[in-house]
Amino acid sequence: MDIATVIGLLLGVYLIVFWGIGDPASIIMFIDIPSIAIVLGGSVAAMLVSYPFSSLIGVFGILKQAFLPQKFAPEGVVKTVVSFAEQARREGILALENRLEELDDEFLKKGIQLAVDGTDPNIIREILVSELNGIEERHGAGAQLFDDIATLAPGFGMIGTLIGLVLMLANMSDPSAIGPAMAVALITTLYGSLVANLFATPIAIKLKNYSGDEMLVKNMMLEGIMSLQSGENPRLVEWKLLAYLSPDLRLKAAEKEE
Repeated sequence: MDIATVIGLLLGVYLIVFWGIGDPASIIMFIDIPSIAIVLGGSVAAMLVSYPFSSLIGVFGILKQAFLPQKFAPEGVVKTVVSFAEQARREGILALENRLEELDDEFLKKGIQLAVDGTDPNIIREILVSELNGIEERHGAGAQLFDDIATLAPGFGMIGTLIGLVLMLANMSDPSAIGPAMAVALITTLYGSLVANLFATPIAIKLKNYSGDEMLVKNMMLEGIMSLQSGENPRLVEWKLLAYLSPDLRLKAAEKEE
């Protein structure tokens, strides 16, 4: 589990309730069911208008990635690919077929299988690049969904506020009701801002970051596969892959080899 996501959400709620509202007992003043219905229900309705229903069904699977992301270890990829390169150098690339079951990553396994099968390098690259583009497009669509929620929720918060103001102005004959009515009217704006700034936008940013991490690793794998196919020196393969890593990850990769 990504503990940072959980801590961030809990910390945000804590700061709003205990530092913003101050008295937790006063939180009841900030709960208004019609306002919640307008912001959340309105956002869901707008998303249904914007997206095919089949796309929205997968929203919980996308959200799951922010809390339970797939872990990538680029330094481990370097070690694995270099190991394969060393064996291919000694025994020939056909010897790698017996080790394919060791690989957990289907992208890497597919690429090496194509190389072992003697597929033309241009075709290997074309197939793998197409798969990378598909992965990136799917990730982008998932992040965009939460970006759109972040755009819509504040708008429905404002709609709820306007509805509340209209109802308030329609009952100006009772001055004592104006203050409470104004407070309720403003709550929907608060809800919309919270949904956008504490939930939807941060989730979209995190999904984009995770997508970037995965694409980095997948591009490393692509580079390694093409190097294996061309029979390059394992040391050269290692240098190529290390070029993708930050200095601290390069140190980790070096430690794994020791």
